[in-house]
Amino acid sequence: MNWEQLKQASLEDLTDWAESQPWCQAMADCAQDVQWHAEGDVWTHTKLVLRQLHELDEWPSLSAHERTVLTFTALFHDVAKPLTTEVESGTGRVRSPKHAVKGEHVARTVLRELGCDLTTREEIARLVRYHGRPAFLLERDEPTHEVVRLSCLVSNQLLYLFALADTRGRDTDSMSRPEENLHIWKLMAEDADCFDQPYPFATDHARFTFFRQDTPNLHYAPHEEYSGHVTLMSGLPGSGKDTWLRQQRSDLPVVSLDDIRSELDVEPTDDQGNVAQLAKERCREFLRAGTPFAFNATNTMRQTRGRWINLFADYHARIEIVYLEPPFEKLLHQNNARSNAVPEPVIRKLAEKCEPPTWMECHGLILSEGNDY
Repeated sequence: MNWEQLKQASLEDLTDWAESQPWCQAMADCAQDVQWHAEGDVWTHTKLVLRQLHELDEWPSLSAHERTVLTFTALFHDVAKPLTTEVESGTGRVRSPKHAVKGEHVARTVLRELGCDLTTREEIARLVRYHGRPAFLLERDEPTHEVVRLSCLVSNQLLYLFALADTRGRDTDSMSRPEENLHIWKLMAEDADCFDQPYPFATDHARFTFFRQDTPNLHYAPHEEYSGHVTLMSGLPGSGKDTWLRQQRSDLPVVSLDDIRSELDVEPTDDQGNVAQLAKERCREFLRAGTPFAFNATNTMRQTRGRWINLFADYHARIEIVYLEPPFEKLLHQNNARSNAVPEPVIRKLAEKCEPPTWMECHGLILSEGNDY
């Protein structure tokens, strides 16, 4: 079944399809800690959560898109437990550390292969990543900051509804996290005006600054005056970054890592120190002059992007990130048509680790499947 068929499938057909997949079979074989999940293995819990979604009072009023996002969040929320589960020596307790982090990547990979559109895929992947946060709200030093941060990544409303289904989809006698905590999440998000929308920061720079402060201040409105503008391109090889720049930002000079590698006769598998150093020097020239420019590299990992964003922010530039990801088969075709094509296994490995950018990282964000250029 493909993505369009799965979106229209009944719950029974969806679970039947899932049970034919290796990642689901691994879930069925994965035991859980009885204190949290007396109902049994991961797949047993997942099926209970799927059913609980349909029993939510709010379910009939949700849009078709919202139902799709919640359904596939439920399907994948614990998909990485088989990859992370361990038994503590001595106590015999079963733990699955960082299963949500790894689950985000698994969900993204499966949905990409199914042909899920970029926007929906990222909604689901991020909900998988943060699905456990509401239950631990009161353990945060600044609970309000927590709901504000998450509102820029996911829908707090959908996160709350999923958390309800997740809590109810297990043996309630084994629960140590009361459902009341989830209602507090909803109330705090509503009070902060970010339950059904992202938090309304005063300006783009106020939001950008909030996510970069060690001790964030929601009421701080920094002066919004930029010394320049940087368009940071992000995307897998073959995604069309060069084409996008030619068609959408043709007036901008470009600092391109690929071009610098060619200039220095450095292969992608060689040490990249000299390439990065020359790229930084050229970026600084534009930044010091206040000249708008584009920085073109794969930039598919948040940590990698962060190093360049820190450089641009040090010069008080406005930072726009453009992430491109056409349907995967199209991307592979475009890559093969390049003179310096990247081997397909390398692209697939990069895709598995890919972390598309979010509003936490920049002043402006464009996510595109490449259908508009």
